[in-house]
Amino acid sequence: MATKAVGETVEALEARAALRFPREMLVSLLVFAVCWELLSKVLPPFVIPSWGRILTSLVNLRLDFVLITLARVGAALVVSFLLGLGVAIAMYASGSVERYTRPLVRLLMAIPVVCWILFAVLWFKWVEFRIGFVLVVVCGPVFLIEILDGMRGVPKDLRDMPWSFRPSGAQVFTKLILPATLPVILTSWKINLSLAIRVVTMAELVGAVTGIGYGLVVAQELFSVADVFAWTLVLVVILFVAEMVVARLEERMLRWRV
Repeated sequence: MATKAVGETVEALEARAALRFPREMLVSLLVFAVCWELLSKVLPPFVIPSWGRILTSLVNLRLDFVLITLARVGAALVVSFLLGLGVAIAMYASGSVERYTRPLVRLLMAIPVVCWILFAVLWFKWVEFRIGFVLVVVCGPVFLIEILDGMRGVPKDLRDMPWSFRPSGAQVFTKLILPATLPVILTSWKINLSLAIRVVTMAELVGAVTGIGYGLVVAQELFSVADVFAWTLVLVVILFVAEMVVARLEERMLRWRV
């Protein structure tokens, strides 16, 4: 009973700590906000609008555009992760597959995002497929390379040790390789979250009639600088929240590193 109570107390403290906003981040954001407001007093509104103007624009932004962009990013990242994981497993299991596939992956990663957006506009008619294609073709190779490098990074001694228990190949992979690659997988999610937020905005700028990117186009056409900063603030908040969620997951899933 005492052990159970101690365990519950520890879990409660961890949950309370997870909900606490980092003090350093709060101080940094407050300093930035104060400096911004001071600059808005001496510079024209079209250069640096005041927080009052930005918050007024923020209240009037369309929430459905934010939800649509989040749905696009979430769906594309899941598809990118599954494709990247599947191809990485195939490349890890077969040297021939890796030799033939790696040059193609390098080719995909060498093509700029702007080119992929133009290709998508020229190739596909459906807007959602365009945006999804661009996100997957940009984020998928990042997942693939990160996961494959993580698998290759498992020490040879650890890879050889389980075979003394005569496991199947699937058991070695699920019990050793995949858990050992988990830190790299979480890191790849952090990288792609930031990348996907930037890419989806660029993709929505071309041809889309919904989403945050389209909202930025409308703000630019109306010469509303405050709206542009408001949409930018929304993107920053989304990225901060997403990174905090991944960080909390990392803390819980990788407790053994502490």
